[in-house]
Amino acid sequence: MAWVFLSLAMPNTLIQLNQVSKSYPNNPNGGVRGINLRIQQGEFVAILGESGSGKSTLLKLIYGLLSPTEGKVLFQGQEILGPEEKLIPGHKHMKMIAQNFDLNTYAKVYDNIASMLSNTDLEGKKLNTLAIMQALRIDHLAERRAVELSGGEQQRVAIARALITKPQVLLLDEPFSQVDVLMRKQLRADLKRLSKELGTTMILVSHDPLDGLSLADTLLVLKQGELLQKGTPTELIDKPANAYVAKLLGAANILPAEIANSYFGFQLAATEQLVVYPYECKLVETGIKASITQIHYQLAHNELELNVEGHVLHAQVPLGAYAIGDYVQLQFSNFRIVSN
Repeated sequence: MAWVFLSLAMPNTLIQLNQVSKSYPNNPNGGVRGINLRIQQGEFVAILGESGSGKSTLLKLIYGLLSPTEGKVLFQGQEILGPEEKLIPGHKHMKMIAQNFDLNTYAKVYDNIASMLSNTDLEGKKLNTLAIMQALRIDHLAERRAVELSGGEQQRVAIARALITKPQVLLLDEPFSQVDVLMRKQLRADLKRLSKELGTTMILVSHDPLDGLSLADTLLVLKQGELLQKGTPTELIDKPANAYVAKLLGAANILPAEIANSYFGFQLAATEQLVVYPYECKLVETGIKASITQIHYQLAHNELELNVEGHVLHAQVPLGAYAIGDYVQLQFSNFRIVSN
């Protein structure tokens, strides 16, 4: 028996936020402000931003753990009730995985997952539990207690516990924070695969832009509680709304108009900045003179820290014999102009 939960309906708005704000009396800089948002059925959304940008607040508003100070959060056109209006907060068609995983630490992995289903169909319960464990590559851990697992393994158990109930929406708050590099890559791939196979809408919060860039259909970038930009990963990289988005997503070099005009031959207005990603900085025979101040080995390439008349730039270049203090010639293969 295969464990399948495919949605055959055409994409439609599942979650909608209308002018949603959440303020905290003791933290005037916290919360979110004026969020307008539509999330489609089956969409994978990543909410990105620095610590304190309002990412987790937004996730909790969507789930119903918090009530908005202003505006409304809707699920399929119906207002999501907050803790003041509902005895047990949280929406019945959603599951949220917090950073602490909320496992029964002394129960076996199998029992942690199977306990989420009723006993009305014991054979179906067994088959579904085994199937979701296989889908998340934890079937070999079935007899282990949760307390004996690594952080990454516990994360997979928590995801299995959530998905076995077949929610329409899965909310993940920093799901890779306790996962090592190798496990993180595999878990990303599994989440992306399961999102498509199950038709589950997934909303992920992360401070690591690579999580969003590698997983999401849609990225949301927050800063100080405001939604700066929404779009596909390609759209946000190619056309960042401002320097903050480019810096967050692609570690972009940001050149003020004075530097761009004086040393790189641009004609920017004083209110504009030049955005160049490190992989767009090329070493050429004739270009802008720069000195190497740091060299960082990155397996397939080197990342050079360059000094151009006191301004620091980062360039991803082919592996080669570079030395601190060497002078190179620099040229941009591409660039973007954004407002300050």
